[in-house]
Amino acid sequence: MSGYVPVLLLILIAIALPVVIWTVSWAVRPHFPSAAKYSTYECGIKTTGEAREKFSVRYYLIAVMFLIFDVETVFLMPWAIQMKELALFGVVEIGIFLFLLLFGYGYIWSKGALTWE
Repeated sequence: MSGYVPVLLLILIAIALPVVIWTVSWAVRPHFPSAAKYSTYECGIKTTGEAREKFSVRYYLIAVMFLIFDVETVFLMPWAIQMKELALFGVVEIGIFLFLLLFGYGYIWSKGALTWE
């Protein structure tokens, strides 16, 4: 049981710290309520229409594709750092990785996912 004491202490700190920070920030913050503060938008633009407006799924698909390819290219950095140690194996490995990355890009391009209407 003594092995769990540090873990329990860490859990208690992880729970207590946000509560303490939130309480202190709530206590010391300036509070000046006004009608403008309680309005839906503080930017001065009057709202029009429904809040539940439908968006095309294309926006989300483009965002997800960007994230996928952006995150995959982050894997190039460790390879570039270790390039001398990896030698030929590293070149072949990154060649396969780049081939798969470009193949995926070509696939989504051929399916028309990148065409904007």
